Amino acid sequence: MEGVTGALFRAVHHRHFPGIGKYYMPFLSPTRDHVFTNRDLREIAPERNRDLCAVPQLLTRNAEDFRWAAQELSRMGYGEVNLNLGCPSGTVTAKGKGAGMLADLPALERFLEEIFPGLPCRVSVKTRVGVESPEEFPKLLEVFRRYPISRLIVHPRVLRDFYRHPVRPEAFAFAAEHYPGPLCYNGGLGSPEDCARLTERFPQVDALMFGRGLLADPALVRRLQGGPPACAAELRAFHDELYHTYLQAFHNDRGVVCHMKELWSYMGPRFQGADRALKRIRKAQTTRAYDSAVSELFALPLGPPSPPA
Repeated sequence: MEGVTGALFRAVHHRHFPGIGKYYMPFLSPTRDHVFTNRDLREIAPERNRDLCAVPQLLTRNAEDFRWAAQELSRMGYGEVNLNLGCPSGTVTAKGKGAGMLADLPALERFLEEIFPGLPCRVSVKTRVGVESPEEFPKLLEVFRRYPISRLIVHPRVLRDFYRHPVRPEAFAFAAEHYPGPLCYNGGLGSPEDCARLTERFPQVDALMFGRGLLADPALVRRLQGGPPACAAELRAFHDELYHTYLQAFHNDRGVVCHMKELWSYMGPRFQGADRALKRIRKAQTTRAYDSAVSELFALPLGPPSPPA
């Protein structure tokens, strides 16, 4: 998730809440210059991901640019890259990237035809189930079946749903029945109960991907493995290390506060009676104001995990 789950977040989260098999990075957008930006390098530098398994995600409609980036990432030691066909952002899809690539199946097939031959690493694909309607998905899935995709990650919403419409499990059911390769489910998972229902219904699924649910409950995977929810002291320790890591790295107090505000939009509702403190966090412009609001929040009782819809 761009702007939230960068290299610093991944490292801190992994230290406090280990157990995630793979972290998929926020996407990179390779260009015809075939040079990674300094910002890209801060994310993909192997030493930034040394103690965890991280997978670079590529967002492009140009097969040559994809191949260049995948080859460079393979030289850095990455065994897998992920093709992003799921991003619904208007600024992305207007350029025919992300979920926008699903609108032109012949062009998507040409792209896939060009990227696979001779690549030294695995390619997984994250996709939505269409642009306007899930009725588009059977034809889309037929395209995917023709290529050696290492894992198909299906987010069962269409582009126009963004994240507002509930997930469409009936669309995922079609993938579970008809896709022969490794299959991962993504979307709307926020509790061990959600995961149990999903895997009971779709035993073919051998992997689950979490997004907003993990930000709302950083201990979600631990709970899924039978462990306890995060207590207030654990959340405070996680927050404090992440916050001070950002302060040391960015040297921009206001920017750090903005980063932390986004995390609190997911994690904050778990605290009982948090409206006032969360409003103070949202209004904070300085670290002093932010610190005061966070202290008020952590003084509140902690309720059960309550992930976003």
